[in-house]
Amino acid sequence: MTDGSNAILVRRRRREQTAGPGAPQRDRGKRALAAVAAVFTLAQLALVRPVLGLGWDEIVYVSQVTPHTPAAFFSAPRSRGVSLLVAPVASWSASVPLLRVYLALLSGLALYLALRAWRGLFPTRVLVVGGALFASLWVTLFYGPQAMPNYWVAVGALICVGCFLRARQERSARAALWGVAAGAALMAWMRPTDAVYVTVPLLVLALVRRHRRLLLVLLAGLAAGAVQWVIEAYVGHGGLGERLSEASRIQGGLGWNIAVDDQLRSLGGRGLCRPCTGPMPNPLVVVWWFVLPALAGLGLLVAARARRLGRTLVPLACAATAALPYLFMIGYSAPRFLTPTYALLAIPVADALWHLVKAPGGRRPVAATLVALGLAGHLAAQLAVLDGAVSRNTESRRDWGRTADALHRLGVRPPCLLTGHESIPIGYYTGCSSGATSGNNENTTAGAILRTADRLPVAHLAPAGGTPPRYARTWPVHRISDLDVRVAPRQRRDGAVAAEVRDRVTGNAERAHETDGSTQRATGRQK
Repeated sequence: MTDGSNAILVRRRRREQTAGPGAPQRDRGKRALAAVAAVFTLAQLALVRPVLGLGWDEIVYVSQVTPHTPAAFFSAPRSRGVSLLVAPVASWSASVPLLRVYLALLSGLALYLALRAWRGLFPTRVLVVGGALFASLWVTLFYGPQAMPNYWVAVGALICVGCFLRARQERSARAALWGVAAGAALMAWMRPTDAVYVTVPLLVLALVRRHRRLLLVLLAGLAAGAVQWVIEAYVGHGGLGERLSEASRIQGGLGWNIAVDDQLRSLGGRGLCRPCTGPMPNPLVVVWWFVLPALAGLGLLVAARARRLGRTLVPLACAATAALPYLFMIGYSAPRFLTPTYALLAIPVADALWHLVKAPGGRRPVAATLVALGLAGHLAAQLAVLDGAVSRNTESRRDWGRTADALHRLGVRPPCLLTGHESIPIGYYTGCSSGATSGNNENTTAGAILRTADRLPVAHLAPAGGTPPRYARTWPVHRISDLDVRVAPRQRRDGAVAAEVRDRVTGNAERAHETDGSTQRATGRQK
C-alpha cells in the first residue's frame, strides 16, 4: 500500500509540473468563453424559439437535401454550404424544431471555437466581452439557429483571422495553420465571394511579408471551400465568369452604389430591404451603428500605445473589406450581410471598452458607469428589435402554412406544382414543386407548366386583383387571404381547353381558328 500511495503522489506531482502555474488561469479562461457560448445558445432557444417556421432562403437550402419536399430552384449566387450543414438532420427528419435546436447548439459550439482562436492575442476578459457583444446583437441571435450562411461566414472569419495572427506570432504553431485553412474553407463553403472580400488583407499581408507557407495555407483553404461552387459553375452555368455575371444580375448588378442608408433602414428588424424605402428606425435602435466605428478607432489607438497594433489593425482591415460590397456595391440591404463585419469588430471594440472602464484617476467610476449604462441600453434595444423580428416572421410563415392548408382543400396536393407570387415558400409548405417563367428564379416555360397540368394539380398565385399570365387566365380563381389562386381544371377529357390555352401562348392562330367551336363548347361545359 505504501508503494502504491507513493506512486500516486509521484504521478500527481508530475501532472502539476506539466500543467504549470498558468494552467488554472487557462482553464478559467476556457470556462468563461464556454459560458458565453452557452448563454448564446440558450438565448437563441428562448428568444427566437424552435417553432419558428422556415423562411424563404432557408427553404431553398433545406429543400436541396430533404426527401420530404421537392428541391427549390437554386440560383447562381447561392452555395451548397448551408445545405450540407443541415443535411445531418434535414436528410431524415422534416421537424423544424429539431433543426432549430441542432443549429442553435452548433452555432454556440462554433462561437466558442472562434473565440478560442484568439487566445493569447487578447486578454480573456476582452474575448469574453467581445463574444458577448457579438452574440447579443439581434441579427446574430436571430440568424444563429437559422439555415442561413452569414453567421457561419462570420465564425469562419473569426477563426481564420485569429489563427492567421497566431501563425504569424508563432511560426511553428501547426494548429494555427490548420485553423487558417479551416476558417477560410468554412467561409468559402458558405459564400465564396464573401470569403474573398474577408481575406483580401490577409492575402496582401502574407504576400508583402513573404509568409509563403501562410499564403499557401490560406489559398488552399479558400480553394477547398470554393471548389464545389466552381465546378458547379462550369457544369450548370457555362463557366465561372458566366456564374459570377448571373449572380451579379440577380443581385441587381454590382457596381458603385451607396447602400449605407439602406443598411440603416434594415436595422429596425427588416430581414430584406429590397427595395429599401420607408422611414428610418428609431434613433435609439441605430445609435450603436455610429458608436461602433468610433470604438473601433479607439481600440486601434489603444493597440498602438500598447505596441500590439497588428493584432488590432488586421481584423479591422478584414472587417472593412467584408463590409465594402454591402455598403457601396449593391442596391438593397439585409442586416445579416454585415454579420462577418460585426464579428471582426467585436474584439477591438471590447478592447476599447475595457480601456475606458480602466481609465486612470477619478474618471474610472464615471467611465465605468457610462459604459454600463450604454451597454444596458444597447442590449435593451437589441432585444426589442429581436422580439419584433421574431413576431413578424413567425406570423408571415404561419400565413404560408395557412395558404398551404387552403390549397390542400382545393385539391392541390403533392405531387403538384405552384407558380407565381411566393411560389417557392408556399410550394414548400404545400409540398409542391415551384416554377417561374421569368425573373431571378426562372426555371420553366409556359408550355412545360401546361403539360404538367395535364398530369398533376397546378395552381398559379397572384396578389389579389393582379393580372395572371396567359396560360392561367381561363383557370377557375379562388381567393385565399390576399392572394388570387387559379387552379388548373382537373379533368381535360378531350384536351380542348389545354389546346386553346397552348394556342394562345404560342400564337398559333390557324389552329385556334380550327378548334374554336369545340373549345368554346368544352369551356362552357367546364364552367
